Formats: sequence, structure tokens, C-alpha cells
Amino acid sequence: MEFQKKSRILADVAVLLLMSRLIVAPNLHLALAAGPQASSSGKPFALQTSVEMVLVPVTVTDHYGKTIEGLKAQNFSIFDDGVLQRIASLVTEDAPSSVGLVLDTSGSMRDSLGAAKEVIHAFLTTVNSGDELQLLTVSTQPEAASGFTTDTTALEKDVQFTRPYGFTALIDTVYLGLNNMRRGSQPRRALVVLSDGMDNHSRYSKTELMKAAIEADVQVYSVIFDNGASSSTVPNRPAMIAKPWDHPQESQGRDLLEGLAEKTGGLHFRVRSGSERKEAAIKIGQAIRAQYLIGYQPPHSNQTGKWHRIRVKPNVPNVSVYARSGYYAR
Repeated sequence: MEFQKKSRILADVAVLLLMSRLIVAPNLHLALAAGPQASSSGKPFALQTSVEMVLVPVTVTDHYGKTIEGLKAQNFSIFDDGVLQRIASLVTEDAPSSVGLVLDTSGSMRDSLGAAKEVIHAFLTTVNSGDELQLLTVSTQPEAASGFTTDTTALEKDVQFTRPYGFTALIDTVYLGLNNMRRGSQPRRALVVLSDGMDNHSRYSKTELMKAAIEADVQVYSVIFDNGASSSTVPNRPAMIAKPWDHPQESQGRDLLEGLAEKTGGLHFRVRSGSERKEAAIKIGQAIRAQYLIGYQPPHSNQTGKWHRIRVKPNVPNVSVYARSGYYAR
């Protein structure tokens, strides 16, 4: 009887989740908690009511930027405002994703737009049939070139038809992309930005964009087309130092994109050659696919609006961990 009662509770909770379309997100508090046993098989948790949870997507890579899979809860330590937390759940699952592609088609990308299209082509080879994607283009005005679609062939045609023109409203377009991700139907959400970092026509400020990114349930990934002296297909971390030969707007834009990735748990690359572009695209696709979702019960209560800093530490050597820097209590 007890088993049947628990089964009915689980079924009711599942229906409520479907009806309300709750999003599994790193800064979202749910009145649901995984049972005490961590899961790494993608199987459903034993859910309990009246227990609050913080859910943190985590990507782990090796020295070369390759995604590492197969880790367990005991391979991680997670801290909330510096206090070690007990990991209540860990799930790894290749779940469908909603992905926004922010393609810079402004005049500053005249020499790099073809390379950006190559990155999108390589990235699209990593998606699965359940993924939905949206294309946004950066120019004088931000534009959503398509709605969310699972038709990657049609989306790539839209990409190929783009031409470089106009000023660069990069910040405004990324801001629009973050807002549009709310329309995505999948719980896992990411924004992939392809740009040279230039911005000379945005209305929103960098501070406003960073705040929106921190509050959004979206991981930002960046591919910067660097025509200067530096490039790397290993995720850049920590934030890059501006080079003296960079144009001021490009340097600031690159630092901003690096900061967005750092704060939201995404990866960041600078690329020049064709092989670097392909490698970065595949690594981003793999990172979106192979995430760990860590859940823990927060140590605080009645702290609505307070910022809490998260730090995820791996208990295995020679790896890098990418996770959100924190969340606002709700």
C-alpha cells in the first residue's frame, strides 16, 4: 500500500510539472527534491514535497576542453556562500535542448561571416532530433530571423542567406536572445553567440545585459572570431586580459562575452583557423549534451532577492568545471 501511495504521489507531481511547464534551471527553486540517493542514469528521482532545491547544471572538461562524462556525486563538492552543501541528487542525461544562435551579421563581420557560418554548420551536426533552435542576427537592429524550430535544414538555409551589413547592436541582440529563450519548450536552454566582439549601436548597457544573463535560466556560449594574434579551442578561463592591439570596442565586447560565459556556466572560445572553428563548435555541442545537474537543499530561508554565490569543486584531478556563479533566492 505504501508503494502504491508513493506511486500515486509521483504521478500527481509529474502531471503538475507538465501542466505548469516548470523549468529545470540553475537558479530556480522548486518545491520538490530528489531523494537522498544520487542518480547518474537519467532515471526519475524519488520526489518529496515541501523541500526546496537548488539545481545547478555543470560541465566538466579535461585540459584539452573535451567533455568528461561518467562522474558521480562523490566526484563533486558544492558550496553555497562558502558553506559546503550535501548533494541530494545528480543526473546526467542527453535531454533535448532549446538553443538560440546569435549570429553577428553586421559590417564588422564582413571578413568573418563565412567562418561563423562554418561554426553553425559544425554545431548543427551535434544536435539531436528533439532539439529546437532559433536564429537571431546582429546588425543595426536585433532581429529574430526565425522562431524555434526542429528543422535544422531550413535554419541553415536562413544562415546561408545572411549578408554582412549595418552597425553592431551585439548587446541588444544577446539581450533579445535571453528574453526569447523563455519561449523555448525544452528544460535545457543555451545561447550560442558568434561575433567578433564589436558593439557600436546598442541601447542596453553591459551592466543591464549581465544582470539579465545572471537572472536567466540560460547558459551562454561564445565563439569569437579573432583576427588578431590569439586563438584557442580550449575554453578561455579565467577572463581574458585585453590585448594592446585590440580595438577598444572589440576588446570590451570580448571581455563581456567571456564574462557572460563565466557567470552562466557556458564555454568561451577564440578561433581563427577552420580546424579551430570546427573543434570549438563540436565542443560546445558536446558540453550542452553532456551536462551534470546537481541538486542540493539551500541552507537559507526567507531571503527573497538575496544573491547567493555558488562554487562547484571537482574531486578529480586535472579537470575544469563550468557552472553558474550564483543565483537570487526566490
